[in-house]
Amino acid sequence: MSSTQKALVVDKKFGNLIIQDTEVYKPGPGEILIKIKATSLNPVDWKIHKYGFLENYPLILGTDIAGDVEELGEGVTEFKKGDRVFIQGRYENRGSSFQQYATAVASSVARIPANWTYEQVAALPVVLTCAYVGLYNKHPYGLGIAPPISEATQGKYADTPIVVLGGPTSVGQIVIQLAKLSGFSPIFTTASLKHTVFLKSLGATNVLDRNLSSSDTIAEIKKITGDKPIHFVYDTVSSATTQQAGLDILASGGQMVVVNPIAVKVPEDKKVFAFLGILRSPENVELTETLYHDKISGWLEQGVIKPNNIEVLPGGLAGIPEGLARMQADQVSGSKLIARPQET
Repeated sequence: MSSTQKALVVDKKFGNLIIQDTEVYKPGPGEILIKIKATSLNPVDWKIHKYGFLENYPLILGTDIAGDVEELGEGVTEFKKGDRVFIQGRYENRGSSFQQYATAVASSVARIPANWTYEQVAALPVVLTCAYVGLYNKHPYGLGIAPPISEATQGKYADTPIVVLGGPTSVGQIVIQLAKLSGFSPIFTTASLKHTVFLKSLGATNVLDRNLSSSDTIAEIKKITGDKPIHFVYDTVSSATTQQAGLDILASGGQMVVVNPIAVKVPEDKKVFAFLGILRSPENVELTETLYHDKISGWLEQGVIKPNNIEVLPGGLAGIPEGLARMQADQVSGSKLIARPQET
């Protein structure tokens, strides 16, 4: 194996994305080295590049990793070279995904089931972590719902309504499927009505036109729930407009999670939580290790979580800059862009 690899590097703050030769990292104790077969692009990637949020330049972006175990660090015994795995990467070069190799903490790594491809699972980690943490982490890092990791908690929230604002988003699709696993019913989501059949296939029971006013949305919900209050809202869009709509929908005592900073005034009788969907954030580690290490592979194999639509970019790492530009221009809808670093 070579000691160098190809990586897509931001050469300096606000600099260009260029392909360079970089080192292949040695996995530390408790880590594995992954040969990256597929990675997906996320909005945060172009935002970091454009706005210079990070400081450790030269910088490698990307945080969705799917590939093969290449090397084991000290103390890792449960994996072997060639195992197919996936994980959410880290915002540091040795753990980022826009390169051919990256290291990962073995206790947070998931195995790829036989019925999923590298490209399909590469579309999952960032949005999966975000959906899962927002629903199941304790306050103030999530809604505090009991994770559906046992027979006792799967289906626990039967006859409890939940509203998912932005069901067609990548995060929204996962939230709907997890809400179904937890037993929530009815599961309301907002969307363009052209997505109705698809969202119902994921588990949504009622798809509401995203262009309805808050009062009309509430009226539609009450047609189904009667006087039953809405105590849970997950806003996957999290603009000021959708945050206010979520607050309007919430009953007194209800709570909402948002994926962007809170942009509205929150009344005293309601709670809104903004959280970090980062795999190894200290407040998330216990929750996400259980998800990735113990649960998600089985759920994927069983069809609890279904694959996203994907589009594979040509040219390996060389195809990523154009893909990020398309995302920034809002020219990507309904699919995740995937790159194969080994084709660079």
